[in-house]
Amino acid sequence: MSGETFAIVGCVNREAPHFQQARGTGIAVFRFDENTGRLELASETSGIDNPTFLSIHPENGCIYANSEVFGWHEGTVSAYRLDPAGGRLVYINKQPTLGSIAAFNEADRTGRFLALVNYAMFAPTQAPNQALVVFPIRPDGSLGASASSVGYSGSGPDAERQDRSHPHCVQASPDNRFLVVADLGSDRLLAFPFDAATGQVGAPPVESPLPPGSGPRHFRFHGNGRNAYVINELASTVSVLGFDRASGSFDLLQTVSTVPDGVAENYCAELLLSPDCRFLYGANRGHDSIASFRVDPETGLIEPTGHHPSGGRFPRNFTISRSGRFMLVANQNSDSIVTLAIDGETGTLGDTGEKASIGTPVCIRLT
Repeated sequence: MSGETFAIVGCVNREAPHFQQARGTGIAVFRFDENTGRLELASETSGIDNPTFLSIHPENGCIYANSEVFGWHEGTVSAYRLDPAGGRLVYINKQPTLGSIAAFNEADRTGRFLALVNYAMFAPTQAPNQALVVFPIRPDGSLGASASSVGYSGSGPDAERQDRSHPHCVQASPDNRFLVVADLGSDRLLAFPFDAATGQVGAPPVESPLPPGSGPRHFRFHGNGRNAYVINELASTVSVLGFDRASGSFDLLQTVSTVPDGVAENYCAELLLSPDCRFLYGANRGHDSIASFRVDPETGLIEPTGHHPSGGRFPRNFTISRSGRFMLVANQNSDSIVTLAIDGETGTLGDTGEKASIGTPVCIRLT
């Protein structure tokens, strides 16, 4: 792969009750200028349904895209290779996700397996109904059939959004001994024992509860391995957690609002740390902003530093450049990707004037 940087963008192309528009083609590839923050469209790939979440493998550079289609009993996860010469994606293969509404995927710490969670919309009695699925990643980047999977049940106090378990994120623990799932439906983090030699998921998981009605959506481990952060979609908060590496359990250390007082309707989305872990950012859909926090290097606790407009409506996802100088925000309901500047000293966000148009962007990743 060349030294050129590309932004890979998943765009909704099939309508669903939770997506009120579908103006995308599939997956768009932009050239990204790391000096100016400018985006230039290189290609668009059709032939994939609603690629609402993407990950890029840290070693082989392959793109793994979830297809989240309302009404399907099983989603799919597709593998692509990027041709940097033309800025185009080359299809490799796909696998069924063994559950509905495929929500998130990420490679384990060895890079040999892809962990995926299904948000699920059908009754728990309907097969295959798996919540967490692990796929082998072959040497050519293609995905093998599921190595293991697990289903589980739970609920929360919000009758509409927490009627059952709704896994929304998975990340391997720093030592790769656990696959940790954020379950929006049951207000829990679940740490499943993981065998990185075989890809097998163990049970039962270690359960760490969050306050009822939180709705944990995405979470990230701090580089120190001792702390983790979870953004709570329903409560519009970020929680700081302490992680016990031996047991896989989490302790709640702090919870901070992502929105100013008086904001009536908001749903949190993406959560990311800066590359140096000095700053934390969360997306607010409704308030249409990015919340910023300073991270204490000793304790891992956070201090709010403000909110910056996302530059559009309903910022579902964002990413941060390798240099830490820019943030790219996918504004789902205004068909735009906006480049924000990141102050290296304070972590605060600023406008660059750079904006790219693309239909219904919902996930963005940088190579």
